[in-house]
Amino acid sequence: MMAQRLENVYRVLREVFTPQQLERSVPMSRYTTLRLGGPADLLASPASVEQLSRALKAAREEELPVTIIGNGSNLLVRDGGIRGLVIRLGEGFGAVTEPTPLPDGCFSLTAQAGATVQKLCNAAADAALTGLEFAFGIPGTVGGAVYMNAGAYGGEMKDVLHSVTAMDMEGNTHVYTREELELGYRHSALMHTGHIVTSATVVLRPGDSDTIRTAMREFIQRRRQKQPIHLPSCGSTFKRPEGHFAGTLIEGCGLKGFRIGGASVSQLHAGFLVNDGEGTAADYLALIAHVQKTVFDKHGVRLEPEVRILGEEAPLTAL
Repeated sequence: MMAQRLENVYRVLREVFTPQQLERSVPMSRYTTLRLGGPADLLASPASVEQLSRALKAAREEELPVTIIGNGSNLLVRDGGIRGLVIRLGEGFGAVTEPTPLPDGCFSLTAQAGATVQKLCNAAADAALTGLEFAFGIPGTVGGAVYMNAGAYGGEMKDVLHSVTAMDMEGNTHVYTREELELGYRHSALMHTGHIVTSATVVLRPGDSDTIRTAMREFIQRRRQKQPIHLPSCGSTFKRPEGHFAGTLIEGCGLKGFRIGGASVSQLHAGFLVNDGEGTAADYLALIAHVQKTVFDKHGVRLEPEVRILGEEAPLTAL
């Protein structure tokens, strides 16, 4: 039954998507920065709001499950993969507008959800607009950054965000103000509505281009020195527990370098769990569980994963 519904959706979408935009049984390891994950039944990469709406409609008509992802920088897909349709908002959905002057002397920039945060930061710097420097180097898309109110080095998306355009699963468009998004630590109202970010508008102040670029270089240099960006990871694996730092707690348990299969606690920053290229999602999930138990046993603090975990376990095979 599922196979027939997938075939029906594929037949509809191949009329409006190019072969490069529509893939069957594609390993999700290709689309996550962890380089882990089993196959998605069907993956569509829309390049327009119209294509996105068509994909949602086709899936809805066949009652096919839909999963939305960005560039997979905060995503762990289990080894069994994802059933149904996966919609990836990536580089094909990544335009950034020219700055628009506002009456108060500030400027707005609007980016499609698939634009990388780095692309938006560079557009701001090119226009000598300040306020987004903290985000340079965050390895994600604008849609993902808004969805989880991404932040770094004392800044968060809520500091610059003005409004967001989103689409519901019926294909209807909604506009959210910053206040309506209820942005908090790694949280937004979008996590509860299920709406898909299609674009976001930020408001920035005029600044000095050299100063902006200098700050961006300093932030990226700090990342290179303190974070294992040379290894596959999903960034910081755990949310910051109140009154603590996850990396400090993990290091205090002597877990730096601890390994399960191909997954290990980074020697450079204990808050990052990395994949050495040979790991599986099962390894990574087991390592998360071990770190959580060890930290709780020693410090009484429960670590909550920041990574989004999707998909099914791999089926057991007979020996």
